[in-house]
Amino acid sequence: MPNLTQLPAWQSLWDHFAEAKQRHMRELFAEDPDRADRYSLEVGGLFLDYSKNRITDATLSGLMQLARESGLPDRIKAMFKGEKINSTENRAVLHVALRNRTNSPIHVDGEDVMPKVNSVLERMGKFAHAVRSGEWLGYTNQPITDIVNIGIGGSDLGPLMVCSALKPFGHPRMNMHFVSNVDGAQLKETLKKVHSETTLFVVESKTFTTQETLTNALTARDWFLQRARDEKAVAKHFVAVSTNQKAVADFGIDPSNMFEFWDWVGGRYSLWSAIGLPIMLYLGEENFTELLNGAHIMDQHFRNAPFEQNMPVLLAMIGIWYINYYGGGSHVIAPYDQYLHRLPAFIQQLDMESNGKQVQVDGTPVNFETAPIIWGETGINGQHAFFQLLHQGTHISPIDLIASLEGQGSLPGHHEILLANVFAQAEAFMRGKTADEVREELTKQGMSGEALEALVPHKVFGGNRPTNTLLMHRLDPRNLGSLIALYEHKIFVQGVIWGINSFDQWGVELGKQLAKTIHAELTGKLKNAEHDSSTRRLIQLYRQANK
Repeated sequence: MPNLTQLPAWQSLWDHFAEAKQRHMRELFAEDPDRADRYSLEVGGLFLDYSKNRITDATLSGLMQLARESGLPDRIKAMFKGEKINSTENRAVLHVALRNRTNSPIHVDGEDVMPKVNSVLERMGKFAHAVRSGEWLGYTNQPITDIVNIGIGGSDLGPLMVCSALKPFGHPRMNMHFVSNVDGAQLKETLKKVHSETTLFVVESKTFTTQETLTNALTARDWFLQRARDEKAVAKHFVAVSTNQKAVADFGIDPSNMFEFWDWVGGRYSLWSAIGLPIMLYLGEENFTELLNGAHIMDQHFRNAPFEQNMPVLLAMIGIWYINYYGGGSHVIAPYDQYLHRLPAFIQQLDMESNGKQVQVDGTPVNFETAPIIWGETGINGQHAFFQLLHQGTHISPIDLIASLEGQGSLPGHHEILLANVFAQAEAFMRGKTADEVREELTKQGMSGEALEALVPHKVFGGNRPTNTLLMHRLDPRNLGSLIALYEHKIFVQGVIWGINSFDQWGVELGKQLAKTIHAELTGKLKNAEHDSSTRRLIQLYRQANK
């Protein structure tokens, strides 16, 4: 594999950076009246304005050359062909197959996976129709009104984010609940809101052995049986998304109500699979299909568009520019849409669990920055919380401002205020405010002399802070599908540039292993395992508090 820091384009970009870092975006806009037109792109229902970045044509040319020298064209082809690019687990990476709406063959180990994908989608559709229509009845012959999804990580964040984002498209009878935290408070508070006769639990665990998920599922099952008092009733109120049929059957779930997915489906890329069953139950098969259609549009664009007009590649390579050259260690996701309030957390897992790696695919340590810290909040709230740091702090933190042009269902006068803030923030981050502009402003307010000069430095904004503005025509299933796929592919591209495996997550394993030992000590099943002095003391504090 190529050594990133030895590539000619990597070195050339450092030479270019020495000059580029001195340029202010104010100058770049003044010099090029067509900058906004040239540095924007539309794919399906998504519009991207990337003109408010510290880039020039020379920057983009160098970044695209870096992408080519890093082998990106071949890596894209390898993923779509079903090659086992997840090398540490010897797995293909085929979330694109789950939304392959052209149904063209995609092979893994010589087998076309599309018949199985389509079969599971068909079963999901039939089940969702039965529940939504009222044909599926609980143990007292009442229709389902509440869905409780029990999962963690990708089995929680994806379905939760999509159901929250597309609430206006949800079934009016259905109330969605998501339980992921093994802290009993979350499940306890959820169970207070539902009734055993009308609740369907969806237990999502590939192996059906995930400790947090199984603990919550078994507690929910106990709660249910205390009310139903018939183990046969479990089959009417619990379904599973898993690959472990025996464990599912032992739990009491009818194996015919187990929905399958495959080892080439990564958890954080799984909402398109049977993990998306809660989404289909809430939105219906037609809207779930539209979600897949939107993702497929972005897949085809990513696969076929030249890099210079390729939305995921552009976002990824501009991100590389800040992370590896400017030293920008974080990236902000700021949706200006309350329905998208869970998007920052979803992108956080997608990016940081994928590219938070310290070795390359061949096992050699990286000697450059990889994944940024992803964080964020709804933009309008962020303006009154952390935007101060983004405007005047010492960090370089690129920001994605995300909004919808149509104010569907918005109250009169609200959407215009919202969009005014989106556009104003992007302009303010770019322009800043000079000392002379501050003096002029304060003079008009009647200030002068020492008082004026003392205030000037506090009101200066350096500007030149990068933003991407991502606009949807409207927030609907198709455009949301495209938006999610855009970020998936952006993250993949950055992983290719860094030469890392974006599809494993070994870093989560050590804590899980140690927790099993400590849990045995806390419950009295194991006496005094070997620990450092700090961990021993924490265990002792628990024992003293819980004699």
